[in-house]
Amino acid sequence: MKPFASSADLTAKTETLEVLAKGVYALTAEGDPNVGAIEGEDFLVCIEARATPVVAREWLARLREHTDKPVRYLVLTHYHAVRVLGASAFDAGTIISSTMTRRLIAERGRQDWASELGRMPRLFKEPDSIPGLTWPQLTFRDRLTIELGGDRGQLELQFLGRGHTAGDIVAWYDRHKVLFAGDLVEAQAALYTGDALHRDWVGDTLDRVKALRAEALVGGRGAVARGATACDAAIEQTREFLRGMIDEVGAVHRRRGTLREAFEGTHARLAPKFGRWPIFEHCLPFNVQRLWDELDGVDWPKIWTMERDREVWAKLQG
Repeated sequence: MKPFASSADLTAKTETLEVLAKGVYALTAEGDPNVGAIEGEDFLVCIEARATPVVAREWLARLREHTDKPVRYLVLTHYHAVRVLGASAFDAGTIISSTMTRRLIAERGRQDWASELGRMPRLFKEPDSIPGLTWPQLTFRDRLTIELGGDRGQLELQFLGRGHTAGDIVAWYDRHKVLFAGDLVEAQAALYTGDALHRDWVGDTLDRVKALRAEALVGGRGAVARGATACDAAIEQTREFLRGMIDEVGAVHRRRGTLREAFEGTHARLAPKFGRWPIFEHCLPFNVQRLWDELDGVDWPKIWTMERDREVWAKLQG
């Protein structure tokens, strides 16, 4: 059996801080989760929290090389543990998410914490530093505007439809055409769809993301896409991955084949293009299981536990 998920990935990644426009920052890390920040007139909006307070402080130390403004808002694009559990390091005035993300934290945050710690232990540096689940203090259903002050314009937080989870949001900074897309888009990194609504995501949701016409796009993982052509390419790469899964798993499901056959067909379809990208082998078993459930009529994703993780891994990567 292949090593479980990313448990054998213990090599540190090179982190790169990029200044995308005046007061707009992104930190990428060779396929590890991306984070970002936008300066208001006298405060910061930080986007994503990382997996533990210890690794969050490492990001903040890099950010402090550019600005010493306090963090007024911490935006969580969705509920997954590697995105939210480092929140206490920011000392943010207000933690923001969609209303659905807060519901998902309440419903499955504890199980997701244990699941992701087991799958990706390297990301959880000093896990004992996590004080508990992260609870958003301000939530919204469709749209929330943050006034940045002075001549800096507005940051729009938007729910564009179900996708990577039922509650993903994006952060759109129209003044500089910069989009923080969370895990709705990945640039040169494989998708994780274990909690996805695949058919919503591949169609209307990605169409709405593309309609923003970003000129710089920070996805959940992978490189920053720069220029309208590269941003569109990242969105369409995401769509291609989803369509490949839907086609292959759907075909096996319709002919009443097995989950294992669906996994093998999807692997053969996607590996030539996506197989060398970060977390491909890690994600695919969980992706196929979720899509199979969806085709069985299970609209609301089942909760991943450590036990379920291992069961699915043994069945498909064994």
